[in-house]
Amino acid sequence: MTLDATPAKFKPYTRQSIQSARQWHWLSPDLQEAVQVVSHVLPFRTNEYVMEQLIDWSNIPDDPIYRLTFPHRDMLPAREYEQLRDLVLVRKDDAAIAQLVHRIRMRMNPHPAGQMTHNVPRVNDAPLKGLQHKYKETVLFFPSAGQTCHAYCTFCFRWPQFVGMEEMKFDARESSELVSYLATHPDVTDVLITGGDPMIMNTRSLAEFIEPLLAPELAHIQNIRIGTKSVAYWPQRYVSDKDSDDLMRLFEKVVKSGKNLALMGHYNHAVELRQPVAQQAVKRIVGTGATLRMQGPLIRHINEDPNSWAELWTTGVRLGAIPYYMFVERDTGPREYFALPLARAHGIFQAAYSMVSGLSRTVRGPSMSAFPGKVVIDGVVTINGEKLFALQFLQARNPDWVRRPFFAKYDPAATWLDHLKPAFGRKKFFFEGGEDDHDTVGAAGRVIPIQAVNAHDRRASDSQPDAA
Repeated sequence: MTLDATPAKFKPYTRQSIQSARQWHWLSPDLQEAVQVVSHVLPFRTNEYVMEQLIDWSNIPDDPIYRLTFPHRDMLPAREYEQLRDLVLVRKDDAAIAQLVHRIRMRMNPHPAGQMTHNVPRVNDAPLKGLQHKYKETVLFFPSAGQTCHAYCTFCFRWPQFVGMEEMKFDARESSELVSYLATHPDVTDVLITGGDPMIMNTRSLAEFIEPLLAPELAHIQNIRIGTKSVAYWPQRYVSDKDSDDLMRLFEKVVKSGKNLALMGHYNHAVELRQPVAQQAVKRIVGTGATLRMQGPLIRHINEDPNSWAELWTTGVRLGAIPYYMFVERDTGPREYFALPLARAHGIFQAAYSMVSGLSRTVRGPSMSAFPGKVVIDGVVTINGEKLFALQFLQARNPDWVRRPFFAKYDPAATWLDHLKPAFGRKKFFFEGGEDDHDTVGAAGRVIPIQAVNAHDRRASDSQPDAA
């Protein structure tokens, strides 16, 4: 059953403290063991609000928020799990545990999409550790005080931030390097403050990072974004925390300065927006003049039901939020456990999209945040008798690639961009270099202008509905 009491004070639980929670004793020994073992590899942190209000304990282990926050044995291959279980529970060999855990983490692709190797800017040949600059308009900033969350998601693509892999962390102790970098990059219009979760900080600390961005010399910065899961895992941050009113005044100050403040709210399931306090948080945020955009990945075991997505987007719009992205789960961490085939992802998106009004159809997806950029699956089409994925870039390392349609062979098992093969006999996609894709070669060898292919009659059952 779902319990009723709403805690007023934030209380987290980790592997070291979860046994003190009363819900711990409701778990079977196998489920308890999985938490103790797998949390040596993946970060585990939950809180009392999540456990009291969001998890249905009569539906364990299948409850979506339980799977979203509690580790499961199937997140590791069976052989790795048994090896780690033996070291943790039987041999209790700390050195051997550390060695095995490191080996497992390194095979989990800890920094996908070139985050560490290609996204970190350099000044005087020295990396700016707390910044990423992948797209020309947007700089990501990782304040060191925001490198944790109110609760950790088991699918998290930034899990290395939380497990002690110091050489792979992004964090900045203060904003001076960010301000200096922005001052020399007038083409940057957006700063995304991310983590972790910046909203774990108190208002005074958050203001120390935000207020320098309001300086006249940074007039080209038009949008300040904050990536946060707090809207779902601890909405009290905006309603009843001791500095919630101060936080609202900070938001108002940013808006009054003439800049747009956008909270990029991470929602994974409709239940996260059903609680009155969660809805009140949305109203308080948008009441300051800030915007709240809703985004989250499509995750196997958690949110495969189109009805949940439709409810989430519809509720958000009613409260004043803006549906923004449905992402494809990234190729990192326990991806074998969470990944869905792209064909199924598109089907879920299409079904959810068809249930909502035009006001919710601001949402885009399913979108892959891959190395070259954000690639959206527009649909499944048939051209010259060949079944294909129709795709395009919504954002890209090379701005010329944006909104440029391209096609891949239909593969019902593919779960990521690098699993796809180009259509029409091509050896490479246009963004991989070596081939000009302004004209596309058809199956019979006939050259078809890309505009004509894009306008080709698509099967109505396979195309994405138009927004009303």
